[in-house]
Amino acid sequence: MARIEHFNDPNAPKANSIVVAVTVFVQDEQERVLLIQRTDNGLWALPGGAQDFGEYIAETAVRETREETGVEVKVTGVIGIYTNPNHLVEYSDGEVRQQFSICFRGQYVGGEPTTSDESSAARWVAQDELDKLSTHPSMRLRIDHGIGERSKPYIG
Repeated sequence: MARIEHFNDPNAPKANSIVVAVTVFVQDEQERVLLIQRTDNGLWALPGGAQDFGEYIAETAVRETREETGVEVKVTGVIGIYTNPNHLVEYSDGEVRQQFSICFRGQYVGGEPTTSDESSAARWVAQDELDKLSTHPSMRLRIDHGIGERSKPYIG
């Protein structure tokens, strides 16, 4: 399903859903960040996705990271809660979703980055390579907050 990101766009369609979702910021021993290149829009992003019924939100973070990258993680904290009403995601089926995402900090447990149906690439990215990758501004904010190791979670 195709996906269009609207960010501070006055001509964006009106939201018709809010879905609880997660992203996961995890680094390896060399402080590289685990990223995927999304198949639905081509942008680089932290792994993540929507919560399933019957699932604790931390389980969502672990499952989505495994599904999208093949990497196992353990949730160790919260980087932030991202709810910008001016960030809308429009899907080809007519859904227009207002952003609601909890970004977790994950600890690398094992596995090697591999692709999935949702990721055309999955790899550890050095911090000095981040500016070379095409990322959405809201995703880059989460990455920067993860690298910065804020003393309190971001709420915005």
